[in-house]
Amino acid sequence: MNVLLFGATGMIGQGVLRACLLDPTVTRVISVSRRPTGKSDPKLHEFVQGDVTNLSPLGVELKTIDACLFTLGVSSVGQSEAEYTRTTYDLTMKVAEQCVKANPSMTFIYVSGRSTDSTENGSAMWARVKGRLENSLLKLPFGRAYMFRPAAIIPQHGIRSSTKLYNVLYVILKPIFPILRRLSPTSVTTTDQLSSAMITVARDGYKKPILEMEDIITF
Repeated sequence: MNVLLFGATGMIGQGVLRACLLDPTVTRVISVSRRPTGKSDPKLHEFVQGDVTNLSPLGVELKTIDACLFTLGVSSVGQSEAEYTRTTYDLTMKVAEQCVKANPSMTFIYVSGRSTDSTENGSAMWARVKGRLENSLLKLPFGRAYMFRPAAIIPQHGIRSSTKLYNVLYVILKPIFPILRRLSPTSVTTTDQLSSAMITVARDGYKKPILEMEDIITF
């Protein structure tokens, strides 16, 4: 399986990249990011560029992709709805539209978030924007498309978030994560579990297009 990965330097993306490089069913990983991943592997081919929505440098490689794993995302904190729409909805759709045009048989997986609002009418701005994005992605003529909605994610194997505050919180909360997983298993997952779920669904498909935590923790 040839994988196109967006956001490989973020916390979720680092986990997905690690899992892809270790998975024998993944033959090639093409990473598009603003910064180098710092990884070296025969499977990995990196495109480092300021504009991650410009897929023209990939050329004919885009037609060979079996699955696009889109983990790129930003916090809505401090952004207006218009700004968050540009950095989340517009950016993702621009990538997805190029992908489906190049290869309609491609599987597209987007990492959204728990409580995303599919009605697009809720009170939480970020949830409305992501709900609209999910709905738009599912309308594109991909072979298959899946929306992942994780809740709390525990980073593993030395993976760190690019957001300093999150790293501080992870250190503080790390001792209680095992307790939370026992008391409320649908509230917490790990980078390994989420990555495994994404790769498995990209390869084998799933029974429904939106995967909540109840689905993710089964992998």
